[in-house]
Amino acid sequence: MYQKKLEEVLQETQTSDQGLTTQEAQKRLSANGPNQLKEAPKKSSIQLFLETFKDAMVIVLLIVATVQLVMGAYVESLVIFAVLLLNSVVSVIQTKKAEGSLAALKNLSAPDANVIREGKEQSILAKDLVVGDIALLEAGDYVPADGRLLEEGSLKVDEGMLTGESTPAEKEVQMITATVPIGDRINMVYSGTIVTYGRGRFVVTATGNDTAIGEVAGLLETTVEQKTPLQRGLDRFSKKLSLAILGLSFIILAVQVIRIFMGDGSGDLTADLVNAFMFAIAVAVAAIPEALQSIVTIVLSLGTKKMAKEHAIIRKLPAVETLGSTSVICTDKTGTLTQNRMTVVDFYLPNGQSGEFSQSPESWSKDERRLVEISVLANDAAIAEDGAKIGDPTEVALIDFSNKQDQPYQELRDKFPRINELPFDSDRKLMSTQHEIEGEKILLTKGGPDIVIQRSSHVLLNGEVVPMSEEYKKQIQHQNEAFSERALRVLAFAYKPLADRDLEFEDEEDLIFVGLLAMIDPPRKEVFKAVSDAKDAGMKTVMITGDHKTTAVAIAKEIGIFTNDDLALTGTELDQLTEEELMERLEKVTVYARVSPENKIRIIRAWQSKGKISAMTGDGVNDAPALKQADIGIAMGTGTDVAKDAAAMVLTDDNFASIISAVKVGRNVYDNIKKAISYLFAGNLGAIIAIIFALVMGWSNPFTALQLLFINLVNDSLPAIALGLEKAEPTIMRRAPRDPDQGIFTGRTLSSVTYRGILIAAAVIFAQWLGMQESAEIGIAMAFSTLIWSRTFQTLPARSNTQTSWQAGFFANKMVWLAIVVCGALYSVTLIPGVREIFAIPESFTLNHVGFSMLLALAAVLLMEITKMILLKFQGTAKAEQVAQNHS
Repeated sequence: MYQKKLEEVLQETQTSDQGLTTQEAQKRLSANGPNQLKEAPKKSSIQLFLETFKDAMVIVLLIVATVQLVMGAYVESLVIFAVLLLNSVVSVIQTKKAEGSLAALKNLSAPDANVIREGKEQSILAKDLVVGDIALLEAGDYVPADGRLLEEGSLKVDEGMLTGESTPAEKEVQMITATVPIGDRINMVYSGTIVTYGRGRFVVTATGNDTAIGEVAGLLETTVEQKTPLQRGLDRFSKKLSLAILGLSFIILAVQVIRIFMGDGSGDLTADLVNAFMFAIAVAVAAIPEALQSIVTIVLSLGTKKMAKEHAIIRKLPAVETLGSTSVICTDKTGTLTQNRMTVVDFYLPNGQSGEFSQSPESWSKDERRLVEISVLANDAAIAEDGAKIGDPTEVALIDFSNKQDQPYQELRDKFPRINELPFDSDRKLMSTQHEIEGEKILLTKGGPDIVIQRSSHVLLNGEVVPMSEEYKKQIQHQNEAFSERALRVLAFAYKPLADRDLEFEDEEDLIFVGLLAMIDPPRKEVFKAVSDAKDAGMKTVMITGDHKTTAVAIAKEIGIFTNDDLALTGTELDQLTEEELMERLEKVTVYARVSPENKIRIIRAWQSKGKISAMTGDGVNDAPALKQADIGIAMGTGTDVAKDAAAMVLTDDNFASIISAVKVGRNVYDNIKKAISYLFAGNLGAIIAIIFALVMGWSNPFTALQLLFINLVNDSLPAIALGLEKAEPTIMRRAPRDPDQGIFTGRTLSSVTYRGILIAAAVIFAQWLGMQESAEIGIAMAFSTLIWSRTFQTLPARSNTQTSWQAGFFANKMVWLAIVVCGALYSVTLIPGVREIFAIPESFTLNHVGFSMLLALAAVLLMEITKMILLKFQGTAKAEQVAQNHS
């Protein structure tokens, strides 16, 4: 609509300057529906509940529990069912809290709107607006629908929620023939934006989901949330583990059954088959870490508390871990990298003075004083009693500048009250006010430098008024260009004596030029180090903003995002690239300017197609789809509800530096989750090896299913959670982001889990053999006891793969020791008369047996630490030799 003639727009919308008739409006409302965003149907609680049972390990556990129920092992089966049910309920509750983007978008709609119908002005509900309505706007109004301007008076609209621009857009009634992004469509207004200045009248061209905000809503519906690297890794691992467990259980069952039928037939066939089934089930129970989902959730929750201290509020638990593997941070400029407030950073007077004013207002030259007077008096901004700043951000910057120079702006306004004014409008690009200063009536003017220079016939030079020569004009224009090259927003200031009478636009001629003020939304001080830290951690920072390219590149250069070899693209330039061309240039582009919501999603998807974990920051409605598409969306605390609801994380201080702090916590959380998972699987591996060894040797099954469930669900949970509280490894922020396709058990982790599992199994096998010298029952009790103590003490070497327990600080994590003590107390409960029978521990099992089990467990753990110490020393020596060789 922005490229058509007004007559064509009115014809296409079938309306006129007099608006629609009530009857026609009702007809269109019935045909097209209300001016509201349609909400996509959400999954029911039942659907969400059932989806939690799709996990491969959950399916295996369901099979195991069902078989146990059929075989009469009611307690064991009920325990498994209870754990699965609890995990599902928790998952449903979290999911139900997560989604609210469309609801927040609907709340942005204005409650009512002023329109012209039947040729008369009237107020109606905004939801009753239809295409073809003629709507009216005043300062402070929400724009109720998308539309083409019919007339305007100094109209300015804050479109930051759609474009990301920090300053209001000036609107004009004019033709646009080129294809331009929303931020440059000055003849259009958009639903949900706010009128900050002036007035306007427009014809409604789109309502509801057809508006620009509606398109954002549509993008939110079609955007697929990404699974985190941990989720993907656990999914892959769960499938492989489940198949392996089922295969192993069937092999064991087959071996047992073959043995039964190849035997002498003297035993009870039914009882033998039942025992064979229970043996196979024991393997499945031993292999599956039943408490894994709960422990991962708890460790992630502990991470959210750490992140809250770093000003990062986590809305979706997996985001904690995702941050740790982030390799690309796509960040908005305004308010995230910058302070989100225009600030005067330089000035220029025709005598060549710039940089800094004289020390105090008393020592100011006439030139300095007049520049400040004009900037404050020809200005409608103000500061309320509560400190709130009211008005155009550019004008607010001017009164802030005056205050910082120890000249309170209100003192000047009280001293020189406004007599008359010529309001700003986008055609003149000027604003003028009349005041009496030092007994003389004068006109004060501010505006665009080119316009003010053109209309100035004289210059204020060292307190004297001299004619504007070509030389002065060139100097001023040269300085204006120099400011512009630094991406500074420049205003020019002038005055002239004028009698006390009604002002006319013709009075803004033959002005006396005073000077220039240059301003910018400056970078946050802490952002410089944060960007540098991100580079050290192997993360690339990309600026995606709605501001102009020149401004964006200047800020990006200043804070270290943009270097000489990098590229910058506008949204229009991005649209012209094919997918192949974008992928070729992607890693060189560090600045995107004047972008649309679709552009942002395309950029994120491009990085994701390269296998990069991408974070996206934003605060406006225009950012919401990209926030949802990103691996982790990061919304600003001062942003819109839409952005917050679409994001996985919210920054309470809107600070880019807080993201880097949160990344460190995220990496630590992932490390700790990996430690917890390694701890669980090392213990489970030990149990499986012991079971298989007993099968091969023809011994009794060393564990009952209930014993294994007790270890997996109760005993192992506390140490695993305690590992989630480990401090960060010293080199955590000096390593590259991990490969998202990397498995959970790779390299050092796999060898460590395998080695610890073998040592645990050796201790258990020896314990069972020793116990069997007395009886099969004592052998089982010894195996169970040794397995519990081995897995409990294993918490110490599980604390780190790169440090021994002493190097990590033996008592640095007090929760580890508390977990070991509590596990010991829980184990002692199984020795209480009445409970012994449930856990298959005979009366003849004494404290001597317990003590020997503990000694075996301690021996295994001591071997783990000694081996680690030797390996670390060898690796350290090898690394030192490599460094020395490189230096030589």
